[in-house]
Amino acid sequence: MLPFSKPHSKFRRVLTLALVVVFVLTAAAGLALWMDRKKATAAQTEGHKRAERPQPVQVMTVRQADMAVWLDAMGTVTPQRVVTVRTRVDGVLHTVLFREGETVKQGQVLAEIDPQVWQIQLAQAQGQLARDQAVLDNAQRDLLRQQTLLSRGMVTQQALDTHAAQVAQHQGALAVDRAQVEQARLQLSYTRIKAPLTGQIGLRQVDVGNLIKTNDAQGIAVITQMQPASVVFALPERHLTTLRARHARQPLRVEAWDAGQHERVGLGQVQALDNQIDTATGTLRLKAEFANREGRLFANQFVNVRLLLETRPQVMQVATAAVQRGAKGAFVYRVGADGRVAVVAIAPDWTDDGWTALAQGDTLAVGDRVVIDGADRLREGAKVRVIEAKEQSEKAQDTKGQGEKAAR
Repeated sequence: MLPFSKPHSKFRRVLTLALVVVFVLTAAAGLALWMDRKKATAAQTEGHKRAERPQPVQVMTVRQADMAVWLDAMGTVTPQRVVTVRTRVDGVLHTVLFREGETVKQGQVLAEIDPQVWQIQLAQAQGQLARDQAVLDNAQRDLLRQQTLLSRGMVTQQALDTHAAQVAQHQGALAVDRAQVEQARLQLSYTRIKAPLTGQIGLRQVDVGNLIKTNDAQGIAVITQMQPASVVFALPERHLTTLRARHARQPLRVEAWDAGQHERVGLGQVQALDNQIDTATGTLRLKAEFANREGRLFANQFVNVRLLLETRPQVMQVATAAVQRGAKGAFVYRVGADGRVAVVAIAPDWTDDGWTALAQGDTLAVGDRVVIDGADRLREGAKVRVIEAKEQSEKAQDTKGQGEKAAR
């Protein structure tokens, strides 16, 4: 038996080592499982604590007040009058007397054409008038002599009638000469091109020294009359009945805002409604007139238009920031007396100046507090803490300071 004692002892050592390894691995696995469960329990406890911790929110109360109903649209600014300044006689452009983009007055001289040709034509017409005037004077003297001779029986009545007819012919010729003089004078006046209306003149289309003609399409420049100015816009045809009824009673108020809707650039009234619906878009075109005394409306400018359709009295309203959207529709978080929120479904109607009107039958009441900021982490029954304006300002300053510190 002695030869086999050594291998048997070696087997026992290997078996013992294996058992020790298994025990160590089992203990490590158990310890890891225990640690994971401990962490999960701690996280769950922390989650419950956080859930019970009041969420800071801002609130505003529900109110009841008059509310304006506005219709929004896109509009185009159109001048009251647009005139292309053209020459009425052919000639070489001699002088330009306006600055591009300035406001010109009606009757102001804008440019001059070389007048020499028309001065010569006027002189010719005046010369012809003077010659025919002398012939008429002589014929009238002859007629007086013929009348004297007729009273003495020295000429016949036929000769007198012939001289009277000659006087009438010369008088007709003289009338034609006077008209030609006036025509030549008028043509000469056209060499001074004047503004046909008061407005803003655009860029010059032709330079001095060019030959300009009456049939030139581009003209010399374009004048737009922007005081007053008009804005043309379109509204859906479903508002047709209300628009016509309101417009028949009194002019509808219209506001024009810039492209970003940051600043109002004009206040006017509806001047006219179109006489037909655009079948392609289902809209009705309207024209509003603006005094535009400050010149903030520009020709062909696109503006945002707001038309005041009516003012409804004593409407229930909530702050627009409080309105939330979900799968079941719009709702708000109402803060109860116990500091917990409740989800309240609402039926928003229209919005104006940060307030949303509620349809009749909503469950909110005047004075109810609704969450306007901090609603992203809320749920039904969540506990909240209302932050006052001063506290909110201090919190914002702290956040800003921490951000600047992190940036440094």
